[in-house]
Amino acid sequence: MKIAFYGSSLLSSYWNGAATYYRGLLKALSRLGHDITFYEPDAFDRQAHRDISPPDWARVVVYPATPEGLETAARQAAAADIVVKASGVGYADDLLLERVMTHAAPHALRVFWDVDAPATLAALRAAPDDPLRRCLPDLDMVLTYGGGDAVVAAYRGLGARWCVPIYNALDPDTHFAVAPQDRFAAALSFLGNRLPDREARVAEFFLKPAADLPDLEFLLGGSGWDPQQLPANVTHLGHVGTGDHNRFNCSPMAVLNISRDSMAATGFSPATRVFEAAGVGACLITDYWEGIDAFLAPGSEVLVARDGRDVAEILVGLTPERARAIGAAAQARLLTDHTYDHRAREAHACFLRAAQSRKVAAE
Repeated sequence: MKIAFYGSSLLSSYWNGAATYYRGLLKALSRLGHDITFYEPDAFDRQAHRDISPPDWARVVVYPATPEGLETAARQAAAADIVVKASGVGYADDLLLERVMTHAAPHALRVFWDVDAPATLAALRAAPDDPLRRCLPDLDMVLTYGGGDAVVAAYRGLGARWCVPIYNALDPDTHFAVAPQDRFAAALSFLGNRLPDREARVAEFFLKPAADLPDLEFLLGGSGWDPQQLPANVTHLGHVGTGDHNRFNCSPMAVLNISRDSMAATGFSPATRVFEAAGVGACLITDYWEGIDAFLAPGSEVLVARDGRDVAEILVGLTPERARAIGAAAQARLLTDHTYDHRAREAHACFLRAAQSRKVAAE
């Protein structure tokens, strides 16, 4: 089927944490025979920070971040069998949703794909007249990249016909073990942009252990952090492009995952970083969130910390040999159960089910 997918960016991960998810999932969907066109606005200087070239598994249309550019892109939805509007596109999201669904062909499946469901749901609850909330009953389905039963129940309660989580996963063609590099060497590394609902948790789970363990080296990647506010043993790299993610994850003794506030509270919301790091065989330390054991086994495939003190205690007791064993076990688990090929088959099944429901309703 022809898929018109309207998202933030496929070509750039710059201020765009969903890039890994889009790339892995859409590439896997293309292997199932789907013909994909990805529409992204020329916004937030992302086109100046591209970290992949246009791929051979999707056509990419970059449109001007103007009302006219949006309308031109939205009109192209008419040629698709599946029309997807993702959350957090970044330019006129409400208008884009209305225009692409208006232009969708009568036979086309209409899908909202939420890559930040806890935040989206909080906004919907606060605004009864939100355009997405009004649109939900008319959509064929909502797909999310996390949230579990809580998110499904919330969307159904707001009028969605059907909601299914399609979780983050590993793309083994992109994330795999490489030789470590000295510039990324550290006892613990964390990669994430500075965001309001992440900052306090980074202070607790990363900066506090760094201050408590001054003899260890810590590495911080991501945009927006102020180097002058960091402990002396924390090296700040700034934006780390996806081309360096494997080296970043393979070089330290351990890699830290820190969920944003809303993701941790909702649970069943593993970030892309979980799969990028564990997928290359890194020893992953993560803050606690409900549902961890559905993806990786705590203690043997991932180390779980409930606060910064736990992180510090884990690091003090962690040896390179144990770190390697945990990383190898995690990588094997993801390759067996949690690749984007697994997720694409789940999404494909959703499309077929929705199409069949349409057919039955029309008879």
